Amino acid sequence: MTEMELYNRWLQCATEDVDLQEELREIENDSEAIRDRFYRELEFGTGGLRGVLGAGTNRMNIYTVRRATQGLADYVKESFETPSVAISFDSRIKSDLFAKAAAEVLAANGIKVYIYKELMPTPALSFAVRALKCSAGIMVTASHNPAKYNGYKAYGSDGCQMTIEAADAVLSKINALDIFKDVIHIEFNKALSDGTISYIEQDIIDDYYKNVLNQGINTSLCADSGLKIVYTPLNGTGNKPVRKILSEIGIKDVTIVKEQEMPDGNFTTCPYPNPEIREALECGLKVCREVKPDLLLATDPDADRVGIAVPDGDDYALFSGNEVGAMLLDYICEQRTENGTMPERPIAVKTIVTTDIVDAICKAYNVELIEVLTGFKFIGEQIGFLEAKGEENRYVFGFEESYGYLAGTYVRDKDAVVASMLICEMAAYYRTKGISMIEARNNMYKKYGVYAHSQHSFTFEGESGMIKMNEIMTNLRENRPEKIDGLAVIAFEDYLNQTALDIKTGTVTPISLPKSNVLSFRLEKGAKVIIRPSGTEPKIKAYYTTTAPEKEEAEALKKSLDEAFSKFLV
Repeated sequence: MTEMELYNRWLQCATEDVDLQEELREIENDSEAIRDRFYRELEFGTGGLRGVLGAGTNRMNIYTVRRATQGLADYVKESFETPSVAISFDSRIKSDLFAKAAAEVLAANGIKVYIYKELMPTPALSFAVRALKCSAGIMVTASHNPAKYNGYKAYGSDGCQMTIEAADAVLSKINALDIFKDVIHIEFNKALSDGTISYIEQDIIDDYYKNVLNQGINTSLCADSGLKIVYTPLNGTGNKPVRKILSEIGIKDVTIVKEQEMPDGNFTTCPYPNPEIREALECGLKVCREVKPDLLLATDPDADRVGIAVPDGDDYALFSGNEVGAMLLDYICEQRTENGTMPERPIAVKTIVTTDIVDAICKAYNVELIEVLTGFKFIGEQIGFLEAKGEENRYVFGFEESYGYLAGTYVRDKDAVVASMLICEMAAYYRTKGISMIEARNNMYKKYGVYAHSQHSFTFEGESGMIKMNEIMTNLRENRPEKIDGLAVIAFEDYLNQTALDIKTGTVTPISLPKSNVLSFRLEKGAKVIIRPSGTEPKIKAYYTTTAPEKEEAEALKKSLDEAFSKFLV
């Protein structure tokens, strides 16, 4: 069908949601707006669905959610004898509606559904999948995207986000469905009364909290440490879980950022609710300047990421995900080694775009380091491999540069709740030693060397943007630069073609990781650039690494490298 034919069909058939009907009528004479909504279907991939809220095949709405869920239902019915699915949702606009819509489709297909009664974090969904022995899971969220977005993440029976193979299998089921004719659903309350849908009980939530608390190392010192916290859930799901866990470990001096305390899908005070971005933390920083805490914590809407800021002179400094992850790994390894709880042959896991300082930390504590593709599901997958061998206790920590961390094997996704606890414990520990977080970071760099990192996202909206992104990746793959910012490219890794080229020797070696549209340029003087298209947003992401004896020099080199490489992306 043409875009206009699809538009007219939706005008006739998509009558359940008055918001969609109103939007469709508003764009009746706007061919560009119609094309943008109907030129393609929202793509279902390993990240599930994600898109702008609204009417059309290229938008998040109850119809695209139902169709995707029907495809998931067809897949799990084919793959499991008695299939069941767990569902959670965050604070975003229509998240609760989409969660119920998904439950209604699954129930109509005879699939047992377990759903949280209220919004809960992404890691709580991963936990429920495993605890309830479900075939799959759905987390309705668009993570840290602006308010106009929503989506859902699909999980496998292992509690990890779906593998490439499983997502492809679900996609093939989805593609065979007519969005209005081939999707079945049952009224939520009817399915609830007949037992096809059940609410997830408090004992599962309590067990999740227990597992989080079990990851503590020195939590006993927190109560008397005098640690003072400002916390913002950024209007998301972290409010209750994070506050409960901090209270459980004895941290009572917690000031909540009131404007961002309660669920609010409009994110009025943080239009881009991403703790990686300073603007999202401005309300929290304002409170910090008033109450003078030791630490600002900020969790994103689905509470799988956490960012921090710490006192730095008269102001507060934001730490990067690379810095926090490296500090946590160093702290965990040091403390578990000292108290005798370090497992034999310990393992840490990081993604390929995450800081290389991890190599030095792992070497210092004789920890095996495993590198995986970008995406926390690949870290969770490694835990699964260990579990299959009865060796999951070897896993000590895993993280990615985008503020995602996990200690413990009770979930298979990043967990801002456990990360918030461990960050506070680490800060409390250093405080009892008279060491500030700034000093602790500096001590890490003195011990292992200074590494500067940054990530720069380049946005390409709409159909033309997708074409441009593909052109950029193809050009860099086929016409790789010999130098970037005056630094010679000494190695080139193409994860799509699964080859690594040593430019000096001409030697080509295979890359054992799964195929992925990622390019890596290793440069002189320990510098590196990695580039990849986002799997969930219309963006190309570039990751920069520089090293130097002093932090200021490394930061200056990183800025220069970013400016030079950006010219390849316009």
